Amino acid sequence: MSKLLEVKDLAVSFNTYNGEVQAVRGVNFELNKGETLAIVGESGSGKSVTTSALMGLLPKPAGFVKSGQILYQGEDLVGKSNKEMAKIRGKEISMVFQDPMSSLNPTMKIGNQIMEGLIKHQNMNRTEAYKKAIELLDLVGIPNPEIRAKQFPHQFSGGMRQRVVIAIALACNPKILIADEPTTALDVTIQAQILELMKSIQKETDSAIIFITHDLGVVANVADRVAVMYAGKIVEVGTVDDIFYNPKHPYTWGLIGSMPTLDSSEDELFTIPGSPPDLLNPPKGDAFAPRNKFALEIDGVMEPPMFKVSDTHYAATWLLHPDAPKIEPPESVKKRMHGFAKTGGDE
Repeated sequence: MSKLLEVKDLAVSFNTYNGEVQAVRGVNFELNKGETLAIVGESGSGKSVTTSALMGLLPKPAGFVKSGQILYQGEDLVGKSNKEMAKIRGKEISMVFQDPMSSLNPTMKIGNQIMEGLIKHQNMNRTEAYKKAIELLDLVGIPNPEIRAKQFPHQFSGGMRQRVVIAIALACNPKILIADEPTTALDVTIQAQILELMKSIQKETDSAIIFITHDLGVVANVADRVAVMYAGKIVEVGTVDDIFYNPKHPYTWGLIGSMPTLDSSEDELFTIPGSPPDLLNPPKGDAFAPRNKFALEIDGVMEPPMFKVSDTHYAATWLLHPDAPKIEPPESVKKRMHGFAKTGGDE
């Protein structure tokens, strides 16, 4: 496969009144052409900060890339000026944010908002850009695109606004589309439509997608590979089958175990105890250890490396060390894994 993006040992921090918050701490991953990579984890795990760094959109001056590389087609994006990144944003790498209302200008007609990127990045005149904007609205499933292009964001429903944001993101045929929780504020039916839309567009354009979410149920239906983040680090990475049918990290077990299923009763729902650590002072050893009932003594002393499970599957847990005791996932997790096997991941 053709490698589009390679993130190497990325560390991102924020200067605050209380000190330096180490939001992302040594993240590594790759993205190939035509692939969907899902990055999952609780709020505060570093998912959105990682993608903001990719886009050069860290809030200045507080946020900064402390170390590492972001290689897009072999070119390092770290250290590029805002002017240099402006040529890449939208044209090469585009982003769909989770709140479409804050992403759209309430004073501009929808058609003009789509045309902006086309005129700037594709050197189109207004007539060409308007025609393309209509095509894009039609592509993302907006009915009566000629009429809708002349309307304002407040005249659209939440699901329709999200479709418009996707149309804007796709306007310049980006090679990478970053979707930051694009279905969070939508009801289940509209959510399914948006996810189906993104999959069909990807097939047409052969773009790569980075899908940010806290919902593992969404991941099962859209991703090729999954990276699980916790406390600013990727703790497990693998194919969808690796993560759902053979998870190895206790945090991944917790995420899967806490997913409600159609046949689960209320007393079966599982929650991960405690809360994520304070990244002003990251804990020594494994950051998940205080919340992990399977933690070993070494977890409080030394951070686990990434152990290889297979050629596609890696996890950072001392439970994979040859000398570690053999511990199976909890029954609640096994039940859900079995449920995925029966339904093909559609629960």
